[in-house]
Amino acid sequence: MAYPAPRTYLRTQERTTPRRRTGRRHPLVATLMALPLAVLLLVVFDGWETVTTQASSVGEMLGR
Repeated sequence: MAYPAPRTYLRTQERTTPRRRTGRRHPLVATLMALPLAVLLLVVFDGWETVTTQASSVGEMLGR
């Protein structure tokens, strides 16, 4: 038969375990986290020209 752990041990173990927050992150916080990586990728892969080309294409499509 298995030896059951005492209740006090289980309670102390629950208290020492860090709790993770559940829920969603605010969109502004998520943007601030992703923005440095996006800028780094644009600089490393020389993507500024691609971004301007795509933006002008979307502008033409919208009639601006």
